Amino acid sequence: MKKFVAVLSAAAMMTSLAACGATADTTSASSSASESSSSSTATAEATSGDGYKIAIVQQMDHASLDQIRTAIEAELDAKAAEKGITIEYKDFNGQNDATTLNQIGTQVVSDGYDAVIPIATLAAQCMATACESTKTPVIYAAISDPAAADLTDIDYVTGTSDALNTKSILDMMLAVQPDVKTVGLLYSNSEANSQTPIAEAKEYLDSKGISYIEKTGNTNDEILTAAASMVGQVDAVFTPTDNVVMAAAAAVSETLTEGGIPFYTGADSFVTAGAFATCGVNYTDLGTYTADMALDVLETGTVPEYHVMDGGIITVNTETAQALGIDYSPFKELAGQVVEVTTSAE
Repeated sequence: MKKFVAVLSAAAMMTSLAACGATADTTSASSSASESSSSSTATAEATSGDGYKIAIVQQMDHASLDQIRTAIEAELDAKAAEKGITIEYKDFNGQNDATTLNQIGTQVVSDGYDAVIPIATLAAQCMATACESTKTPVIYAAISDPAAADLTDIDYVTGTSDALNTKSILDMMLAVQPDVKTVGLLYSNSEANSQTPIAEAKEYLDSKGISYIEKTGNTNDEILTAAASMVGQVDAVFTPTDNVVMAAAAAVSETLTEGGIPFYTGADSFVTAGAFATCGVNYTDLGTYTADMALDVLETGTVPEYHVMDGGIITVNTETAQALGIDYSPFKELAGQVVEVTTSAE
């Protein structure tokens, strides 16, 4: 394999690509896909003539996935400058639509990208299928359960996992709400990321004699309706690293907080959107690690096992805690680090 690295330069910024990945001189793969992707190319003072093309395929727009993509690009830029080589990378967004993602995969293969970095499970599954014939390396980011997503034991596929420690999050809940009687489980039944942690949550709650109510949805409106229906019915709500719920996180958090219900989640981006607390990985670190992993694969030709990111960081929204009247000081006994945030304006 060619030696491979990337760098971003404002002077060489290129934009206006369709969500299906069409550039200005190619035909859009989906006339209904209106979202745009971006392309960036830059050249360091090169000591090597080698260059690489990486496709970054984001499943959909929301804070966690945006954070990961930004970190991937920043690390590619940094490594390219450090190594004195060039890279071209292009962003694609599937808008959570399998058809659009499959079209992106077809274009990525036909355009001869050296590697693909899909962000989130559906994007990774579509890219793994698209790259099967060419064995183009696929280095995914933020797959909670790679085995459940059928992304293991594929010789050209690897990446990073943000596997959730469900028990830790529910331990947090009991630390500040020891008398909780009923927990709401809010998730999308189409999200592979949610299957294992929801099963784990049920097992945990059953072992504690705590009842639970399940509510699901596959669109923003369905998720908001499900969240609103829990007000007055539950003492707390748990959502894992669910991309569909994350897309509606700000509105869900507001509804639950106004209803006096703490919202425990699987990612810190939920918390900056207004949820109460989480215990999980840092998504900037995950994006950085994924970019480094992609470069290692391209430089060495070796595809290692996927990597599970370290978690154990508790993030709490101080504004939400105040609105709910919760003393979260017990969290300090549960984690090595407690990060305090406020609700983002975005």
